[in-house]
Amino acid sequence: MQTVFSSVLLDVPAAAVIWLALLVVVAVAVGALVARPDWLRSTVAGRIRQAAMPSHLELAEEERERIRYADEVAVAAERAGATAARRRAEWLAAQEEVEAAWAAYETAEADVRRLSAAAAMPLPQTAQTPSEYADRERFLHRTALDAYWRKEISVEQLSDVFAHRNGWDPRRHPVEQELLLRQAARNNLAERHRVAVERERAAWRAAELAVASARSLRDEAYVARNRQPEEEVESVLPLPDSGRSAAEPTRDAPTVARGRAAVAAY
Repeated sequence: MQTVFSSVLLDVPAAAVIWLALLVVVAVAVGALVARPDWLRSTVAGRIRQAAMPSHLELAEEERERIRYADEVAVAAERAGATAARRRAEWLAAQEEVEAAWAAYETAEADVRRLSAAAAMPLPQTAQTPSEYADRERFLHRTALDAYWRKEISVEQLSDVFAHRNGWDPRRHPVEQELLLRQAARNNLAERHRVAVERERAAWRAAELAVASARSLRDEAYVARNRQPEEEVESVLPLPDSGRSAAEPTRDAPTVARGRAAVAAY
């Protein structure tokens, strides 16, 4: 019993030395943390930040995806530009159709005014013979055919003329017959002009939408091709910056100007 107790007493000084050493290490660590409270947080946040950053393989894959996306948008922008050019050509053609329809209407309106003035005057009296009626009928048919070939009256109206229905009487005076034909042509040309105006407006809206779509895609292609990859990702924990005062504003990232690629004339 005495021997066991003696051996224990011999180990007490060594254990005390070990405990004192541990206490010294803990005291030094606590003192360091008290003196530099940001050191541990900076170290931990830095390691987490490093772990959160993408690897070189991930960055390379992101770069390939960015280039592929930019190429696809560029192709879509080129196609949209071609569509916009085609829509503009259709709009210009519709404009020309409106102008032609209006010119034809004005000519028909002038003829109606001229013939109305002529019909208001006393018409010469001719002998009402079968030969005279035949001449008037031939005149009506010939004048109606000329108006049809000029696309001033429809095939239905031409049929009415030859069938002598819906007010087409070959016994009328040629001046009256021509006046009725010019009035019918004027009304048809007025309707044609109205339809042409509606078609031109629809073509203009389609051209405007196509131009806006092409411009948007070209802007997107420019941004996608010139976007710089981020050098670092947002850290999970904010890193302390002891060298900057609280009142100093943070510096924002520079704004990259978005260029507007010129869209071809439509």
